[in-house]
Amino acid sequence: MKVHFIKVQDVLENYKSSVYDKNVEGFLSSYAPEIHIYDCWGNWESEGISPWKANVEEWFNGLRAEGVSLHVDFNDFVVKENLNLAFVHCAVTFAAHDIESGEKLRQMTNRFTFGLRKENDSWLITHEHSSLPIDMKTGKGLFNLR
Repeated sequence: MKVHFIKVQDVLENYKSSVYDKNVEGFLSSYAPEIHIYDCWGNWESEGISPWKANVEEWFNGLRAEGVSLHVDFNDFVVKENLNLAFVHCAVTFAAHDIESGEKLRQMTNRFTFGLRKENDSWLITHEHSSLPIDMKTGKGLFNLR
């Protein structure tokens, strides 16, 4: 079943709920087949839906094995769109909670930029870039600035 994203915000809501549910197919329904991703985890770059699917499956399987639910919040998001193209930039907070106790185990915030295209009256992510600021002295990512 094809998902229809009428508003750009619908894509973000699908991202949140699919991560929480660890729903790979639901998550990927927001992405164009030719997706191009620059990620700050594991694989530096993914081109195409197949490599991205493999990354997402590994991510969600790791969450399952760890016994955590991941809550996603989009903060300070800005959407600029015209009829067929949109750009979103925001801070995305990922908070891992123990499934049994509900206790928050950890949290981090990344910077995200999404490029979207409207196709058949539905928005799809065609480009995604996530990043962390780095400490110039250590070269390490700064995870908890917010």
